[in-house]
Amino acid sequence: QVHVVESGGGLVQAGGSLRLSCAASGHTFSSYTMAWFRQAPGKEREFVSCISAGGSRTAFVDSVKGRFTISRDNAENTVTLQMNSLKPEDTAVYYCAARWGDGVFVDKDDYEHWGQGTQVAVSS
Repeated sequence: QVHVVESGGGLVQAGGSLRLSCAASGHTFSSYTMAWFRQAPGKEREFVSCISAGGSRTAFVDSVKGRFTISRDNAENTVTLQMNSLKPEDTAVYYCAARWGDGVFVDKDDYEHWGQGTQVAVSS
């Protein structure tokens, strides 16, 4: 079992940057693939990025490629989403998610554990 908590959201102007962090509890963090999803008002929750359990593989939704990076520190049980060149369309609640196993998983139904979310708002 793993429990995840997000932090780092806020309000930023278009073109700015934010760093989201996800802190996970548990002693088996390095066995979990970690991901970020987001949900804008009135829209479905969508995949943003994931990183495999060992950290060797990552994936991003096309709309954030080249702007967002994901990393993890298995010693500290943390995952970070660095978001640069933010756009108003990036505005959403961002959720950290975890699933047991090593791989690249982009479907929200693949993930077993979710945080409460952190709000990101990008003004134009």
